[in-house]
Amino acid sequence: MTTDSVTSTPTATADRSLIWSEEFSTPIAWGAKWVGDRTSAYRYCDHNPDDNKLDLLTPGCVTVSGGMATFTATPSDHTLENGRQAWHTGLLTTEYSDEGFRVRTGDYVETRVKLPSRTGAWPALWTWKDGENEVDTFEYHPDNPHLLELSNQVNCGSTYYTDADAIAPDRWVTLGTCYGARSVEWYVNGSCVHSDGSGVGADWSAYLILNLSVCAGEYHPAPCGPAPITFGVDHLRVHREAARW
Repeated sequence: MTTDSVTSTPTATADRSLIWSEEFSTPIAWGAKWVGDRTSAYRYCDHNPDDNKLDLLTPGCVTVSGGMATFTATPSDHTLENGRQAWHTGLLTTEYSDEGFRVRTGDYVETRVKLPSRTGAWPALWTWKDGENEVDTFEYHPDNPHLLELSNQVNCGSTYYTDADAIAPDRWVTLGTCYGARSVEWYVNGSCVHSDGSGVGADWSAYLILNLSVCAGEYHPAPCGPAPITFGVDHLRVHREAARW
């Protein structure tokens, strides 16, 4: 547990109970709780050059120590279909796992992360199922050091959130999303910073994805050298309304 961790957001969890969590206090439960070598969100399952990514999913790139997970990206010898050099990097998804956990309408998800500083880093917490159902709790790029991308791609609600005090490279920040039927809400360090008025609908559900992608350079700079890129995560928790258990 990081020394500057905070408690769960009272306004988002007041009428909800913790029903699922990953505290990174033990080794990754590969297969049972998490899968790290594939996702249906990637065209080739373990890589997806079509999406401006250099990723080559490698479970060993996610390690646990001292109550936190570290995602590490390093250059690979593999050449992608677009001719670019791939990077080994880490992804955790509940899709394909034995548990098969999914978040659903009304849930509140929260994570505490240490934002990366190296060029090319592209960390995110998002959802995916059946080729869609994507809601991004956050996406981050160090070339926009104080900005988070918040997106509901289910019903077209998104924004850029800027906060120089809370969002910065190498800084810990707590981020959350409430998947409302009529409006998705995003939280930063306990405060609701955006409500999209669109929501995900009453019957939505999706798998969780937490990952460190590596940019290929089309929209954000690619890595400027072979040095490793790292991204830290303290916890990932899901709270659910009692009536929906």
